Amino acid sequence: MSELHDLSLTEIGARLRDGRLKAAELAEHAIARHERHGKPLNAYKHWAPVEARRAANAADAAFAAGSDLGPLQGVPVSVKDLFGVACMPIFGGSPRPLPKRFEAEGPVVAALRRQTAVFTGKTHTVEFAYDGLGVNPHWGAPRNPWDAKAHRLPGGSSSGAGVSLLEGSAWVALGSDSGGSVRMPASWTGTVGFKISHGRWSIDGIVPFSPSLDSPGPLTRSVADAAVAFAAIDPHVDRSRLPRTLEHATAADFRVGIPDLYFWDHCAPGVAEGVKAALDELGRAGARIEKRDLPEAAEAHGAAITRGNVAGVEFLASMRAELPEWLETLNPILAGRLAGPDDAANVAASDYFLGLKALARLSAAAQARFAGIDILACPTIVSSPPTEGEVAELDAYLPHNRRMHQNTYPINLLGLCALTMPVGLDKAGIPVGLQLIAKHGDDERLLAAAFAFEKVLGNARQRLGVPPLCR
Repeated sequence: MSELHDLSLTEIGARLRDGRLKAAELAEHAIARHERHGKPLNAYKHWAPVEARRAANAADAAFAAGSDLGPLQGVPVSVKDLFGVACMPIFGGSPRPLPKRFEAEGPVVAALRRQTAVFTGKTHTVEFAYDGLGVNPHWGAPRNPWDAKAHRLPGGSSSGAGVSLLEGSAWVALGSDSGGSVRMPASWTGTVGFKISHGRWSIDGIVPFSPSLDSPGPLTRSVADAAVAFAAIDPHVDRSRLPRTLEHATAADFRVGIPDLYFWDHCAPGVAEGVKAALDELGRAGARIEKRDLPEAAEAHGAAITRGNVAGVEFLASMRAELPEWLETLNPILAGRLAGPDDAANVAASDYFLGLKALARLSAAAQARFAGIDILACPTIVSSPPTEGEVAELDAYLPHNRRMHQNTYPINLLGLCALTMPVGLDKAGIPVGLQLIAKHGDDERLLAAAFAFEKVLGNARQRLGVPPLCR
C-alpha cells in the first residue's frame, strides 16, 4: 500500500485498467493517509470516507463491466468547499451551512462525477474566498506541512487543497482562482496549480466571489498529473492529441520572457535565488530566455483597487443578492477589509465601470506582449508564509496579504492563464514556486511548456523531498 502514494495518475490509470489495482484499494489508502495525518494538518471541512468507498466500488464495477468512463475513474479527488457536491454540506468558509441550492453540482464537478471519480470530501477555504493567506477564524487554518515547529499558513483561498495532496488523501484537488487562489496554496505547499483561462471552465455550481475574475482550476502533485486532470475536465481539449504534444515537448521548444522588476520586488530570502536557479537550468537545457517587460501588471493591480475595486464590488453585490444574512457573520478581518481598506460598499457605479474598462484595455495590451515568446516566467509568491498569530490583527494581516498577491492577482486582472510548479525551498524551508504565464486561450501551450520543464527540473518529490509533517 505504501507505494501507492508515489504513483502518478498515469501509473494509477494503467493499473486500474489492467486489474493490478482496484479503486477500492486506492480509496482505502487515501482514507488511511487521512487517518494518520488529517488531524494535525486540518485540510478538510467535511471528510467523506463512506461516500468515497461507495464511489470506489462503483468505479470498480464499471471497470469490471468493461466501461472506461474517463481518466479520473476511481481516482481520489478533494473538492474546495466553494463547489457544490451532491449530498455534502457546503459552508464556503462561513460559520454555518449555506442554503441547499448551493449543493447543486456545476459542470466541473459533474465532469468528474460522470467518470466516477472518488470524492474524498470538501477541503477548507477561507471565508467566501476573500483572502490569500489561508486564514479562517471560524474553522482554523490548515497547517502547512513544510514546517514541523510552527503553524505556518498554507496559502488561500483554496487553503486545504494543496495540504490534501500532501497528506495523501487525494491525487487531484479542485480549487478556484480569482487572484491566485489556486496558485498561491500550490506554491506554498510545493504542489502544481493550474489557473485556467477565464471563461474556459464554467463557474456554475461554485459560490461566486468575483465573476469577472473567477476561474476553477486543479492542484496536483506534478505537472504530469495536472495534464491528466486537465484532459479529464476540460470540455474543449483534444484528448487524443494532447498526450502526443506533451510527450514530444522539450525545453528547447519554448521562448521564455523574464518580466520586469515588479515581479521580483520584496522577495524573501531564497525565493528569487530558487527561481533564477531553475531558469538557469532550463536555459542550459535549451530554453530560449530573454527579457520581456509586462508593465500592465503593476498598472492593472493599481487600477483594480483604486479605479473601481472590481473584486470587492462584485463580492459584495453577490453576497447582498444571494446570502445577505451571511454578511452579518463575516470574520473580523474580512469585515474590517470591506469597511476599511477595500471600502467596496462606497464605490460608485461609474468607478466600477471605468475599472472594468481600464482592465479590458490593459488586458489587450498584455496579450500583445507575448509576440515572439511563448510564456513569461517569474516567482509565484515573493514572500514566505507567516504563522497564524502573525496575521491575527488586520494591521498585520494587510501587508502580508498584499505582498503575496503581487505576482498572481495581475494575471487574473489581465485575463491570462498561468501555472505554478515547485522549484526549490526558501531559507525558511518553504517551497518556492515558478510561475509560468501565457496569453488567454494558450492553456495547452502553457501546459506543454510546464511538462517539458518538469522533465528537466524534476517533480516536487524529486526536487524538494517530503514535507516534515508527512514523513
